[in-house]
Amino acid sequence: MSRPSLNRESITSAGLDWERMAASPGITGSFSPEVAGVFLCRDQFEVDWFVRMNNTGGPVDVWAVDGVGGESLIDNGSGYHYVNEPIPPDRLTLLRRDLEAPRLP
Repeated sequence: MSRPSLNRESITSAGLDWERMAASPGITGSFSPEVAGVFLCRDQFEVDWFVRMNNTGGPVDVWAVDGVGGESLIDNGSGYHYVNEPIPPDRLTLLRRDLEAPRLP
């Protein structure tokens, strides 16, 4: 899961919750959730893709989420998956921090 670095303090204290998006935009630059849920990446390819696509205007963090099985993931219709429940902070681990989207030539 990639999130703007500006949200790190909120994520550390409150976890991931689509109802708490007001502090900064989501990875696609939106200020409101696309679904009532938290999008998760299933593999490193998806993580790298979201970091490259970063439209937040700043660096992003990558978080690992514990305790989510494949049966919990919901396809949003475009091949990306989410869970429809908030993820508490005790199930999160900050893996990579302050990643900038690669600059295009």
